[in-house]
Amino acid sequence: QVQLVESGGGLVQAGGSLRLSCAASGRTSNTAAMGWFRQAPGKERDFVAVISWSGGYTYYADSVKGRFTISRDNAKNTVYLQMNSLKPEDTAVYYCAAAPGGSTWFHGAKTAFHSWGQGTQVTVSS
Repeated sequence: QVQLVESGGGLVQAGGSLRLSCAASGRTSNTAAMGWFRQAPGKERDFVAVISWSGGYTYYADSVKGRFTISRDNAKNTVYLQMNSLKPEDTAVYYCAAAPGGSTWFHGAKTAFHSWGQGTQVTVSS
């Protein structure tokens, strides 16, 4: 089992930036990719971005492309989500997730991710 702990959420004005972090621990040896998802009140949890464990592959939801950047620090087993030009519609709880090898994580399918963090709130005021 992989344990994931997110941090870095908060309140920011529209147009501002935040960086989320996700520290992974436990049995990470079979982890193929790490992803970020978000869930606004009353809505389903949606894919935001994914990065391969090696860091060589990234993929983004259209709604965040060009504004958000996913990256990872292998030495720290940590994944980051740099969020720029934030909009009120980015307000949500952001979750980090891990996908094991052999799963179809390439385009962010939720079912491919088996371990989830507790989430961190991001609120963007207008």
